[in-house]
Amino acid sequence: MALFTDTEQEQIRQAIEAAEKNTSGEIRISAEKHCKEDPLDRAANYFHKIGMDKTALRNGVLIYIATEDHKFAIIGDAGINEAVPDNFWDTTKEAMLNLFKTGNIVEGLITGVNMAGEKLKQYFPYTDGDKNELSDDISYM
Repeated sequence: MALFTDTEQEQIRQAIEAAEKNTSGEIRISAEKHCKEDPLDRAANYFHKIGMDKTALRNGVLIYIATEDHKFAIIGDAGINEAVPDNFWDTTKEAMLNLFKTGNIVEGLITGVNMAGEKLKQYFPYTDGDKNELSDDISYM
């Protein structure tokens, strides 16, 4: 069962598509209702499960969310983690959390996608011949 309406899923997919137009990086959203472990551990597990660690430049970003348990995490692959400032993921999480707290889950996800996209664009700009290596659809776990 989808955790988001068709319209919300399309908004998220379009945000990912727009963010990826300016970068060789890949952004994914993984969602489920419940998370019984540390969300960062869960995100790391799904990161590998859905092939995020297989991108050519190791510049994938996964935003994981457990909607019913109100948990989320952001995880970046080695290439992007080496490039961004140390506090980047915390800053991104805080911006998302501010929207989540007001009930704006979709806007929070889109904010995270946009922030990750800007950094990916800065450190991994789009190059001719770049292809979309991973789906832009939400990965339901």
